[in-house]
Amino acid sequence: MEMKDLLMELSLRAKAKIEEAEGPDKLNEARIAFLGKKGELTSILKGMKNVKPEDRPEVGQLVNDTREKIEKWLDESRTAFEAKIREEKLKSEVIDVTLPARKARFGHRHPNSIALDEVERIFIGMGYEVVEGPEVEYADYNFTKLNIPEDHPARDEQDTFFITDEILLRSQTSPVQARKMEEGVLPIRMIAPGRVFRSDEVDATHSPSFHQIEGLVIDRNITFADLKGTLEEFAKELFGPETKTKFRPHHFPFTEPSAEVDVSCFKCGGKGCRFCKGSGWIEILGCGTVHPNVLRMCGIDPEEYTGFAFGVGLERIALLKYEIDDMRLLYENDIRFLKQF
Repeated sequence: MEMKDLLMELSLRAKAKIEEAEGPDKLNEARIAFLGKKGELTSILKGMKNVKPEDRPEVGQLVNDTREKIEKWLDESRTAFEAKIREEKLKSEVIDVTLPARKARFGHRHPNSIALDEVERIFIGMGYEVVEGPEVEYADYNFTKLNIPEDHPARDEQDTFFITDEILLRSQTSPVQARKMEEGVLPIRMIAPGRVFRSDEVDATHSPSFHQIEGLVIDRNITFADLKGTLEEFAKELFGPETKTKFRPHHFPFTEPSAEVDVSCFKCGGKGCRFCKGSGWIEILGCGTVHPNVLRMCGIDPEEYTGFAFGVGLERIALLKYEIDDMRLLYENDIRFLKQF
């Protein structure tokens, strides 16, 4: 077959192949098959040596014409495919302005935040201020100034996250109280909410990171009766006006005397149910009169001033108030749980 015939036959096959292409990928395959370095047109060019010298200019022109035709068909098909893609994209992006708008989904507060806001509202209404302090604390503030000596079990590394011998992640928010007392501005009426850290295993009621709210009052002639009246009012505001409180003797190194406080079960009214495990009472916090040693180490004369302190777990309030039976639910960020609040 002469060179002219080969080029004509190649041109016809290339046109048919390009017209059959179903997309840009197939079109590229056709380009490589006919115009690539190992394509059919390149193979034909290798046969130019067999063409008579007087015919080479004409054949060369035919080769160039064939290449130009194939490139033109490729460009036309590519343009058609791009136009089709743009058209499909525009169709997919068409907005029907007559349709109703999509309902916006808004976030909301975490149950811990809701509980904290309520506690702060109650105590601010009693004249307390909200004070914050560092989460990375000195052992002197976390323990020593709170009447917890170096040989006390609370300093054990099993309970506390030590960074160095003297620096740790606070295990309670009581250091904020010590820092406030050291300022020497009296009287003091404050609560200290914040995150604390203890080396606890994660389960339904424990976590290595949780939140506490501790309160402190320092003034002249403060008695345990003031503490009882304050916590009774707090319990009624938080759990309902029918709530009763019960104080049980206990021991804390930074208060003397000390007590744990129970509230009557707001689920059954004190009759006994599954929620209060049949006792009619639910433990909520620890409290007591500030130990004279604590006042003395923080620069306050215990002969002139007295005070009381209390501490409650924020998660415990949230669990009780919203009847949640597993603390881990508060931290798993499960939208099915959180959207209930």
